[in-house]
Amino acid sequence: MHVDHALILAQPYAGLEAQARGLAERAGLGSSVHSLQPLPPWSWLPAATWPTPLRAVAPLGALPDGLVLGVGGVAAAVGAALRRHGRTVVQIQNPRMRFERFDLVVANTHDEIAGPNVLLSRNALHRVGPALLADARATWAPRLAHLPRPLVAVLVGGSNGRFRLDAATGRALAAQLAGLIRRDRVGLALTPSRRTAPEVRAALAEALSPPGAWVWDMQGDNPYFGLLACADAIVVTADSVSMVSEAAATDVPVLVAELPGRSRRIGLFLRTLQQAGRIRMFDGRLQHWPTAALDDTPAVAHEMRRRLGITGPVAPDPVSD
Repeated sequence: MHVDHALILAQPYAGLEAQARGLAERAGLGSSVHSLQPLPPWSWLPAATWPTPLRAVAPLGALPDGLVLGVGGVAAAVGAALRRHGRTVVQIQNPRMRFERFDLVVANTHDEIAGPNVLLSRNALHRVGPALLADARATWAPRLAHLPRPLVAVLVGGSNGRFRLDAATGRALAAQLAGLIRRDRVGLALTPSRRTAPEVRAALAEALSPPGAWVWDMQGDNPYFGLLACADAIVVTADSVSMVSEAAATDVPVLVAELPGRSRRIGLFLRTLQQAGRIRMFDGRLQHWPTAALDDTPAVAHEMRRRLGITGPVAPDPVSD
């Protein structure tokens, strides 16, 4: 099957699109995104229950040719319907419907699923690779050159259905990070995410700016990839599998800051990376140990091409530690 393009189907969330873009890029494919907009009354029901998924979303119009990469539950319903019309469909994330409705399903080991057409990855799929990091380093190293070394990058998420990152939790994390600056004499650069509540951003800036940390104010260029590229160590909050996965794709120590709450899936994910020696839990101090990038995305992309018999552009060599 000659394929040089992937059509990404996802609801308009950056995290979902990034997973599919990462898989397409590592497979040597160009990509375009079609955002899915569920329509009432179907938007009030689980997508797996929709009897006619192609009528449950805003009209798709003429979709470009190519491999379909669906991400998330809504995309699973739409992708399964498109496959019945002859499209080749790869579903990213557990579709919560029969796996044989897709050509391939790409999920994480912590999803605890298996099947003859299921590919598993220890990390969430993503775009962070050597080329992206090199470009980001060239841009951001001069902007961060005023900070002391070693440089600790801090990636902060936000509250979700499983973990809480409120103002009190933000102040506790800020106190830990301020202590890290004082005791270990590190430079520190922190980026909130779109999910970080304003009161948490304020608490972090108030505590960390006086001792000399650089805290992104959400204005101008997003420093996220730059911090990953320039860091000597990374601290990342435990709420996001994607952020931990992207941090683990670098070659520096990754420390995970625990948050109030609990998630079985994320707990399994973190234990997998701990057992691989890739992450440790953050205790307020800088830790050093031998590290290397852990990233299953290239291997998954290579296996996807092999399973589907994709010809055309040559994919990068699979690399996984």
